[in-house]
Amino acid sequence: MIDQFINFVIRPPRADYNPEQYLWEKEFTLAGRQFKRQDLELTNARGHKLRCSHYMPSPFPEETPLPCVIYCHGNSGCRADANEAAVILLPSNITVFTLDFSGSGLSDGDYVSLGWHERDDLKIVVSYLRSERQISRIGLWGRSMGAVTSLLYGAEDPSIAGMVLDSAFSNLFDLMMELVDVYKIRLPKFTVKMAVQYMRRVIQKKAKFDIMDLNCLKVAPKTFIPALFGHASEDKFIQPHHSDLIFKSYAGDKNVIKFDGDHNSSRPQFYYDSVSIFFFNVLRPPQISSACSSKLEKYYDLGDLKVGAGMDESLLYEIITGIETESTNVPSSSSAAPRVLMTKPVSELISEVAPFARLDPMLSRNIRPDGDEQSNLQDKPNGQSDECCSYTSSNRESWGRCSSLGGSDEESSADCTAANNGNQVTLDVLATPLKSTQQKSSDPPKEEKKKQKKQKKQKKRDSTTPKPKHEKLEKLEALSKRLRLCILKRVSHRRPRST
Repeated sequence: MIDQFINFVIRPPRADYNPEQYLWEKEFTLAGRQFKRQDLELTNARGHKLRCSHYMPSPFPEETPLPCVIYCHGNSGCRADANEAAVILLPSNITVFTLDFSGSGLSDGDYVSLGWHERDDLKIVVSYLRSERQISRIGLWGRSMGAVTSLLYGAEDPSIAGMVLDSAFSNLFDLMMELVDVYKIRLPKFTVKMAVQYMRRVIQKKAKFDIMDLNCLKVAPKTFIPALFGHASEDKFIQPHHSDLIFKSYAGDKNVIKFDGDHNSSRPQFYYDSVSIFFFNVLRPPQISSACSSKLEKYYDLGDLKVGAGMDESLLYEIITGIETESTNVPSSSSAAPRVLMTKPVSELISEVAPFARLDPMLSRNIRPDGDEQSNLQDKPNGQSDECCSYTSSNRESWGRCSSLGGSDEESSADCTAANNGNQVTLDVLATPLKSTQQKSSDPPKEEKKKQKKQKKQKKRDSTTPKPKHEKLEKLEALSKRLRLCILKRVSHRRPRST
């Protein structure tokens, strides 16, 4: 029985797996972006080869170093345990490095040490990442034995940006005494203590470490790295009070999350969300252009804009002309409709009306208001301006609702409004966020002529009733729908569910 308990500590069941089957592919797509898995081998101080994998964007952004999180598995785990970490962190421009510790998985070594020698393996990995110019800040994410490994190493390297510690034990000796009660080994306490002392000598001889030295409560008061603790409330193997003890004595910025489950159960989604937010705050990943593109594609899957054979170009000219007319009629009641030159190709006209094939799919237009609406814009304070559908707005839902692809037609026609902010007018036409441009101030000599024109237009308005503004917007929305149906062929959009 004692030999079984010794193997339970230093030789638990070892993960034997096929990397091509249990790891992410060499090239894979996640959240609409391309990533790759780079496999490598490192050698630790004891001469053991460590099998490692590094998940990163493909291609790696030039001259833009990205942060990295090193995932540390448990005593019976392997680098395949980091698959969930890759799903959570890669979309945030955070690379993920994972390894099989010595004595685990496909790496060399016969025994594990529950964090003692694994700390040296982690040091080798950090040194390797420091030598790579592509890596900026480094974070640690450990579970069970990996959490203890991260805590032991973090006490020696204050340059680590942050740590997530899931189900760490405070003291190995106390844990072993608790497991005797959990597994109901009926022995007198003095016999158990003698057995533990015997196990201590055997483990020290085989695995080359002293179980009495594995005490996280000694290093926690000396560690100042921001840390997020997590523990399952029904964990019977490493009970939750271990994390409570470490949390109480920890010196750095800290937070703790308790959730349902046991030691080996899958973690809830809100816990993964908290981990993602934590690493985003401490690692500060750069916002590269591909990230912006993926955000836009998430809400606006407009597809490719192609004008080919079989498409009724005359209908396109008619629709584009209507859009040009309505966009100029929104702030003005003038009945003069601008003409679209038939000598221009359709693709050029479409790019002029809706250039959303670029990375920044914005529609910009200078609109010169006149008449009463000009005075209304001046009288209206900036704080009471209508909602502007912009991607840079803090309220993302405001522009998300304006897309008729993401909701019903009734919602889109009701929510798409014109933003009149000072001399600025923004109009949503083709289910994409808009940029508005500032109106150029008119020259002083022209102001007198404008006053005369305003007086003449005012007399005409008195005789004819103007169209309500919402009718013009509805007509504009109908025209934009016709263009989408012709060009995009009824593209359907579904938001992907979170993993």
